Amino acid sequence: MSETQVTDSAVEGEGEVVPVAEETEESVAAEFETAVPAEADAATLPLVAAQPIDPERLAAALEAILFVVEAPVTLAALAVAVEQPVDAVQDALDRLRASYDERAAGIEVREVAGGVRVYTRPEHAAVVEQFLQEGQRSKLSQAALETLAVIAYRQPVTRARVSAIRGVNVDGVVRTLLARGLIVEVGTDPETGGGLFTTTELFLEKMGLNSLDELPSLAPLLPDIEGLDAISADDL
Repeated sequence: MSETQVTDSAVEGEGEVVPVAEETEESVAAEFETAVPAEADAATLPLVAAQPIDPERLAAALEAILFVVEAPVTLAALAVAVEQPVDAVQDALDRLRASYDERAAGIEVREVAGGVRVYTRPEHAAVVEQFLQEGQRSKLSQAALETLAVIAYRQPVTRARVSAIRGVNVDGVVRTLLARGLIVEVGTDPETGGGLFTTTELFLEKMGLNSLDELPSLAPLLPDIEGLDAISADDL
């Protein structure tokens, strides 16, 4: 026979039959273990994406992530997020950093605490500080004032109890009051485990009070406040 004939199970050659090895899960696993050293871990292995991302698009994706993170993020974490090799992520970050520098942007990419994050440039610190201070002096919304009043009269009180009394979710408003320094978390409720909030000295200063004893009576405004104490957050 002049040509080699291949079948599903063997290769017929010159007078002998050579079995064709069948690919199994075990053989694939063995090949993978040979290619990847046993001592390597996920943090040191380069990530391989199904399809490489255009460098400009990759830089834009990383910029979007860095815009929302609240702490420096590692290259490995970024690589996992965008499903690209670490080297490609580093190149994209360098491209992003160069872009900010070239156009003298108000922000920059910094490598800190073992990761990267976007920060405002030091030369713009004064205007940023002024803006933030102006924001602190802005008036509280009606929702914030109502929430602050409930905390002032029912402190220490949990966020769930305040939500029950007001009939709405107050998570965002509580964060605002915390940021303004008008309330502070002082512990946890032994029954629910929720954080307990009280007003601060700054609250007394802004209200022109020497102590909480000088707060006006709440009865004329909310005559049924005692009954509201029985409401739980589950009733909302």
